[in-house]
Amino acid sequence: MRLASTLAIAGLTFLLGCQTAPPATVPKTTVIQVAQGPPPKPKIALVLGGGAARGFAHVGVIRVLEQEKIPIDMVVGTSVGSLIGAIYAADLSSFDLEWTAFQLEKDDLFDFGIMNAVTGMGFAKGEKLEAWVKGHIKTANIESMKIPFAAVATDLNWGNKVVLDNGSVARAIRASAAIPGVFQPVQHQGKILVDGGVVDNIPISVAKAKGADIVIAVDISGNVGNTNITNLVGVTLQATNIMFALNVERSKKEADILITPAGIGDIGMLDFTQKKRCMQAGIEATMKAIPSVRKVIDAWVAAHSRPTIPAS
Repeated sequence: MRLASTLAIAGLTFLLGCQTAPPATVPKTTVIQVAQGPPPKPKIALVLGGGAARGFAHVGVIRVLEQEKIPIDMVVGTSVGSLIGAIYAADLSSFDLEWTAFQLEKDDLFDFGIMNAVTGMGFAKGEKLEAWVKGHIKTANIESMKIPFAAVATDLNWGNKVVLDNGSVARAIRASAAIPGVFQPVQHQGKILVDGGVVDNIPISVAKAKGADIVIAVDISGNVGNTNITNLVGVTLQATNIMFALNVERSKKEADILITPAGIGDIGMLDFTQKKRCMQAGIEATMKAIPSVRKVIDAWVAAHSRPTIPAS
């Protein structure tokens, strides 16, 4: 009996000794992803500079940006840049922009008259330009544009930059494009205004002040060389061209992307026979710039996206 008890105890001890300890619990590391939703989108501004007839290059720029699905959230323009920019901002169609812009002829804009220069303050009144805008841009007020728009003019009395972002579209464009000595100054919003290129021919700072994250600027000031100056209008236009080009040199460095259509510097400011050439130059310059545009946008998105946060 005692032997049986001893064997039972020995067996039980053996079985207990063979049991393995339960595995230690290892804490698991988990990753908590912050709900992000869609990636952030930068506010992209298109800034269109002045340059009279060379402004048809802007049409080519806009066509490519639209085809490449680069979103434009704001348009700011000086002089002819305000005209092309307003046509687009009102309708958001590069096809309609091209159709409308290519109807434009010099005689639609310039109501020249000797008496204008003798009794007024410019060879042309600018009334034809304003009437053309009213007839071709159906949006009457800037506030009603499909995307935010601003035209830049110059206060003739005080030399200040004036940002026209409300009120009449046609009057704002007329003021922004009133080349001193060629067009009479424009009375608007309690000021006497002339071409915005006098103080800022490529108004990048205006776009940034309005909240743009990325600025795509288009410079058409081109080559200022001109050996074919034969009359007072030519003198005035050449002096204006030099002035425009000089202030562009100061401001263009602020652009995130600067598009400079090549090969149009020899086109006269009133030469409306080179529309297709200007447009093609805009297309080619913008196609070359598209990789840089995408790189800048991607960098902005990466910098402003919320990171994944690890937690245990």
